[in-house]
Amino acid sequence: MSDSTFGHVPGIEVGALFPDRVALSLAGVHRPRRAGICGRAKEGAESIILNCAFVDDRDRGDSILYTGSGARHPKTGRQIGDQTLARSNLALAESARRRLPVRVSRGVGRGVWDPPLEGYRYDGLYTVQDYYAETGLDGYRIWRFVLEAVAGESRARPAPG
Repeated sequence: MSDSTFGHVPGIEVGALFPDRVALSLAGVHRPRRAGICGRAKEGAESIILNCAFVDDRDRGDSILYTGSGARHPKTGRQIGDQTLARSNLALAESARRRLPVRVSRGVGRGVWDPPLEGYRYDGLYTVQDYYAETGLDGYRIWRFVLEAVAGESRARPAPG
């Protein structure tokens, strides 16, 4: 039996603030303390962290172009190899196929839409509308995931312009 929770975590309001990844994990909003994607390939992804750690990420509030995981240098954050459609990337693809809601939490980061002043903020439910592979800015294959806020479920509003 799975311990995955899809949708909102009971008792956690959209806009809730958390001082760090440990607090997010303990609350059940995003269980992994390091990984950016929480999920299983056969079940789907239940949550992601968005802090634009990948140079290819694009955060527009209600619309997110999210870079999958894998082949990233641990210190520089740059892509050092091709990503594969496996593990957590496959979990996001499964969420697209099954139309499962994915919890999105934003952290402080370059390119983050309306970032929290510190820590992390739970910003509501999104669905993975599409996914595809392409060559990223660092010259390696990356998996891209197009997420859109579930109507009425996100605190995000489209960025102006």
